Amino acid sequence: MDITINSSFLPHEDPEASLAFYRDILGFEVRADVGQGTMRWITVGSPRQAGVSIVLHPPAVDPGFTEEERQTVVELMAKGNYGHIILSTKDVDETFDRIQATGTDVVQEPTTHPWGVRDCAFRDPAGNLVRINDQG
Repeated sequence: MDITINSSFLPHEDPEASLAFYRDILGFEVRADVGQGTMRWITVGSPRQAGVSIVLHPPAVDPGFTEEERQTVVELMAKGNYGHIILSTKDVDETFDRIQATGTDVVQEPTTHPWGVRDCAFRDPAGNLVRINDQG
């Protein structure tokens, strides 16, 4: 088999705040922006990975969700317990300092874990956990 990752989905409630985080702070390029108001699906990705994208989407808007289920998703997002993604960088300490300087919500400063991974973590404007691993 020859299977690759194309895209991953993260919810957002404020498309402009999400754009500011993923485009302006993380440096991702915007590949698509469809819809209007808070009903926007925004596709972003690293300029170095043309074939891999993150789709930022409104929470629980699929027809199969009840209003109660949608509210549960929104509450989980607010707690930071719904969406998450793991990114990587060549220098986690430098990346951490740059992102922290923007006022982004820090979850974990750069840490080397017993299993060998060195990473840090932030919350994006929707509450999604963004972990950044050191490639070094």
